[in-house]
Amino acid sequence: MGLFQSFFLGGFECSTQVRADGRRLDLLRTTEHDRFARQDYRALARHGVRSARDGLRWHLIERSPGSYDWDSFLPMLHAAEEAGTQVVWDLCHYGWPDGLDIWSDTFPERLARFAAAAAELILRETGRAPLVCPVNEISFWAWAGGEVGRFGPNRTGEGGRLKRQLVRAAIAATRAVRATAPGARFICAEPLIHVDPGTHDDPGHRAGARRHRESQFEALDVLVGRSEPELGGGPDCLDVVGLNFYPDNQWYHGGGTIPMGHHAFRPLHEMLLEVWQRYRRPILLAETGAEGSGRASWLHYVSGEARAAMAAGVPVEGICLYPILDYHGWDNDRLCATGLLSAADDRGQRRVHEPLAEELKVQAARFQALSARPSASRFDQAA
Repeated sequence: MGLFQSFFLGGFECSTQVRADGRRLDLLRTTEHDRFARQDYRALARHGVRSARDGLRWHLIERSPGSYDWDSFLPMLHAAEEAGTQVVWDLCHYGWPDGLDIWSDTFPERLARFAAAAAELILRETGRAPLVCPVNEISFWAWAGGEVGRFGPNRTGEGGRLKRQLVRAAIAATRAVRATAPGARFICAEPLIHVDPGTHDDPGHRAGARRHRESQFEALDVLVGRSEPELGGGPDCLDVVGLNFYPDNQWYHGGGTIPMGHHAFRPLHEMLLEVWQRYRRPILLAETGAEGSGRASWLHYVSGEARAAMAAGVPVEGICLYPILDYHGWDNDRLCATGLLSAADDRGQRRVHEPLAEELKVQAARFQALSARPSASRFDQAA
């Protein structure tokens, strides 16, 4: 058996960022997952999904420095336990407490203390060391929050600075959790991208495309201590490499999205192999999914590519369908039909998107058959 209870995981959108207009989002609340966590976990279990990604809302838990109110989290933790669902808990998913300066030395220190307190709580309540994602999507957050001002800290031209601060915080949180719960496991969740130069012959343009593509590895390189060692990274800070891959994760440098099936669209299995060869860590597709009628076909593609990567020796530990619930868009509140499950009614009941459910059943059986083969290799789970 691998790291997760099921090869497919369900990812619950738990973003808590502050938008450029000052409004704080709380996707666990707007999807009502915080209210109906027990029903949601049980609904996933009926589809064979016994592992999930979910989140703590740091801004609700630590309203004053060093004082923790777990009322928003404990019901969800207990619901997961009752349902038998294994959860990877995001500790910082784009949001942080009001009044805390994200640029200060206090930010990594506060996250580390919060992470240790959360780990201690989970260990006490469950009897098991936790699985956590210390800081979600460092590279995307650095771009969205520090480079283009889409959400907090709402800066432009400071993406590199924000990326390094978030890496510092992730390192501090990882070590704090490990000190509190030595058996803890960690995932990162970084965008997996391809940037193609297109038909341009200009060397500068092609070099720009290459630099942009390779920037996806900056945060991981610092975490593992391969670059900028002054930030404190090391091999102990990179455990399971989580990769987020969506239909719009490939584009032309300075241009539009490359559609799947186009000659410039890089096969996913090649991208996974590159990451494996670079870091030699177990891999989780930490987020993947499509919207509307594309949901089932996208899962079909990603699953086939994951098997191709595994056949090439890549230790793919799982695929997380994300978001597993339909949700309202960050910027315009548009209902995004991405989930296996719909928005909830007053009793917490959600409709099932049957085409995705059927494809999930087929793919789960294929991965189960693959793992049952005598020749199927298992990979060392040690960090």
